[in-house]
Amino acid sequence: MGVVSATLTSLPFTQFRRHPRFYLYYDGFYLVTLSLVLVGLLASGFSGLVTGWHAWYWALLPLACHAQILCSVFIHNATHNNFPRTINRLVGEALGLVVLSRFASWEVIHQRHHRYSDDRDKDPHPVLPSYWRYVLRTVVSVEEQLQRIYLETHGDTPENRRYERKRAYVSYATNVVLIAVWYFLLGPVGFLFFFVPSALVGFFHLIHFNWSTHNGFDPDGDYKPVNLDRGFYWVGNRLWFGIYMHANHHKKANLFNPALMPAGPAVAALEEAA
Repeated sequence: MGVVSATLTSLPFTQFRRHPRFYLYYDGFYLVTLSLVLVGLLASGFSGLVTGWHAWYWALLPLACHAQILCSVFIHNATHNNFPRTINRLVGEALGLVVLSRFASWEVIHQRHHRYSDDRDKDPHPVLPSYWRYVLRTVVSVEEQLQRIYLETHGDTPENRRYERKRAYVSYATNVVLIAVWYFLLGPVGFLFFFVPSALVGFFHLIHFNWSTHNGFDPDGDYKPVNLDRGFYWVGNRLWFGIYMHANHHKKANLFNPALMPAGPAVAALEEAA
């Protein structure tokens, strides 16, 4: 029972550092479990949670997009243990299925981001002057950095490089099965009208959030965490628990809402730079 309790109350990166095969077992567990769920949905003839089409679904689409963004906000907080310890890992795992990354990928990558923030070589998503170039760089960099973290942690050997390539295929297969589960669980209408648009909005919003709050629009390339609280960002801070007060977050990551942190001299200076 102690092992189960430790697993459910510790962060994935802690287990990743201790166990060289953690990620393979983690994704393997999800691959098997999701495959069984998928087989069950298909065998039962389940027609999906959303059946038929109604014009009033258009009114729900913005709410679905808002919910998807909130999932990213909450999984971000889970990576910093900002929920009660007894439920923090469970919240992260559940929301990881919604945002498709799964919690371990999110948390391991985000811990590296905080450790090497704005390092062009080691940050998983170092800022580039173009938002769209940054989008492409982030997509490519995440898997690269996951493999690099493994080699740095457990040794850069030919055997470990081969292992990581195989592990990546398991991760990709898990993603495919997860998407298929969402399709058959929601039904074609629910998946194509609600899940796909909200997932895309959530993805591009997350990338823009990272880009803008690291001063991506600065013409001189002065990339660093900044606080943004004007216009759209002011609205976003009220909707999504202060996410654009990012200098505050990097200064004190255990705040669920960084906007509630009093601005000290260092934070105030960063805020002026924004």
